[in-house]
Amino acid sequence: MTEHSTGRPLQIPGPSSAEMAQMTSGDHPDTDRVSIQSNETKPNGTTKNTQGVKEFLRQSFRRVGEKSPFSPNNKGSKATRKVDSARNDLGSVHQQEPPSPTLTPSSPVANGNPSSPAARKKSLSSSLSVIQISTLIDKEELEEAHLNLLSLRQEVQQEIEQCGKDSPMNLAKKEKDLSLLYKDLRHKVMDIVRDPNSSPSRNKGLLVHVARIIQEEDKDAVGPHKKYHPGNWMEAWVEAVSEGVKAKLESIPLESREQNGSWLSFHLGLLGKAIVEDLETVKKELRCSYPPSFKVFSTYVKSYHGIVGQHLKELQQQVTELKEFYALLKWIIKDYQSDRIIGSPSLQPEIGECESTGLLLEDNFLDQLTEKYCCRMKEDIGSSLDKLIEMEIEDVWSERKLPEKGDDGFPSSKFPMDIREKFDSNVKHSKQIDAELEGKVISSCLEELKLFPKRFDEQFRRHCSTAEELRAEYQITYINSFSDLQQHMEGYRDYCPEKVEDFRKEVKWLIDRRIKDLEEEFKEHVKPYLRRMLTKKWLTNDDDFEKLCSCIEKLSQHCALIRPPHAQELASKLHYHVVKEYVSQLMRNGYPCKNQKHQKAASKIHEQLGLRLPELFEEMNSTHEWLHPLGVELSGIIGQKNTMDIKDRVWSLVLHYPDISRKHLAAVLYFRGVKRGREHQQILEKLTDLKTNIAGDKSRVLFCDMEVINRINCLSNLPFCCLRASSTQT
Repeated sequence: MTEHSTGRPLQIPGPSSAEMAQMTSGDHPDTDRVSIQSNETKPNGTTKNTQGVKEFLRQSFRRVGEKSPFSPNNKGSKATRKVDSARNDLGSVHQQEPPSPTLTPSSPVANGNPSSPAARKKSLSSSLSVIQISTLIDKEELEEAHLNLLSLRQEVQQEIEQCGKDSPMNLAKKEKDLSLLYKDLRHKVMDIVRDPNSSPSRNKGLLVHVARIIQEEDKDAVGPHKKYHPGNWMEAWVEAVSEGVKAKLESIPLESREQNGSWLSFHLGLLGKAIVEDLETVKKELRCSYPPSFKVFSTYVKSYHGIVGQHLKELQQQVTELKEFYALLKWIIKDYQSDRIIGSPSLQPEIGECESTGLLLEDNFLDQLTEKYCCRMKEDIGSSLDKLIEMEIEDVWSERKLPEKGDDGFPSSKFPMDIREKFDSNVKHSKQIDAELEGKVISSCLEELKLFPKRFDEQFRRHCSTAEELRAEYQITYINSFSDLQQHMEGYRDYCPEKVEDFRKEVKWLIDRRIKDLEEEFKEHVKPYLRRMLTKKWLTNDDDFEKLCSCIEKLSQHCALIRPPHAQELASKLHYHVVKEYVSQLMRNGYPCKNQKHQKAASKIHEQLGLRLPELFEEMNSTHEWLHPLGVELSGIIGQKNTMDIKDRVWSLVLHYPDISRKHLAAVLYFRGVKRGREHQQILEKLTDLKTNIAGDKSRVLFCDMEVINRINCLSNLPFCCLRASSTQT
């Protein structure tokens, strides 16, 4: 600090506690209120002149305090006592902003006449030294410090006016001291604002002085005194409030993930509690110390919106696990605005009157956080699906364990239930936060789930290729399992129709492969038996047909374990295969039934193809009932005694199976023993006429899939005239 304003070195120590109490009490004896015109120096170095200036400022502040309902000394009136008793009822007090006691050169000072040169000269001495004013600031005697600071500012201003442009060095030192004192006062005021409850001395009465100083200095900031305290004090107050809020949040415990697996949830819980408690204090206590123009509660709420938003951004950088992303999103989207924090009943109705109502987050912060949450969820779902495949490998395939049946009697694996529970849990928790988030989570989970069928099928083929004895059981189990899983996911079609459809296609692909494998296994088993149908051995031996029926019965047992509609689908496909391969032997073997053997062959065809096979496949609910009449139709043609009567049976065959061609019918006639001749050709011509005139069901395709060997086909397509000429020559 510089020398005292009188030019002499500052040798007077700071005032004692007793002197400070006397200076700040405002209850000076009448002997202290002397005329400013006296220039007698008191023992403590204070002139009577400056004592009058100080007393004038004190009285001004007293008058301000008497007008304020929050003055700590206003105890006289009943109205004031009512205001004091109602300080906790925050909505009932409407404060009046009192005028600040600004000291100007024209202010009347005590009983003196400041217009005379002698009086002006005597009034230039400060009531306290720079060090003493600084001590008052340090001890938070803000009212007394500010009074003396205003007095010192008045002295400096008067000296500037007297000296003009040629200011002495001593005046420059005073101006520097004044600027430093203002800086100290501003720092002290803002320190108190940052943490108004750090010590007992920082009470509501102290904040009253803080508010008055801020108002006074903001009013003077537009005048010549601006150079001593640059900047807007109200803006600094708002900034100090935000800094205090930030310090409050930084003091909340934040453990590491290693210390506490639920570190984030625990911290957010403490954060919400601290916000409510601090705003309750602002509402019940701090708000009473400020005039209405400060909008104290709204300012604190807005500060929390901004500082908490920045704090959450910093927290997000430490978040890596799915549960942490969920906890952070839930706190931002739902908890912060709920009655647990900002919507707390204890903060009503003031919280609803605030201009700012939500967290102040950076642009795209919430969108980016949501995207990271969904990506992390996809990773988590993918990891869980891989673990389920590993469990299936270890617990089922490696152990050659038989699949277990569910409550509905169908064999099924446990993994669909695990997937459903995890999927539904993720969706349920997301829905509790926000409906939009729910849709994004469903979409993300389905994207990952879509990859599961192919990954599962790859591992199944790798580990179950040699498990022949259980392969069919495993195929059935996974047809059921994926069918059940896909049906459950259909419940989300309204949310993500495209993603659900993509998953359905992948499941269908896997089920088709499993059904195809069952088909191929069945076809491989029955292949040798079907090859020997309608042969010379077949005519006298039923062993092959009985073995064929045994395979079909086993297939029926398998189909009974498959959930619909896939059981019916498999039965229908294999029904078609057996019938087609049975009849195809007529087209391939070229075996003619001579010497009346055709009647025995017709009888066996009627029994096997017309009765036994339809019964077996009907039990499996095959959809190909249109194949049942084939045995009757073929046996009717083959068993006819009179060749000319065959023409009468052709129309029924064409009606049921319109895709039959001349070469196919020629093969049937060859088996019957009608190889050539006029009657042979007339029957074929009859077929041609019927195919032109009869409109059968074109969707029934059977004979088109049958290949006819050349030796049977060679004569069927010759013109009738050629056949007749050949017969004459013979």
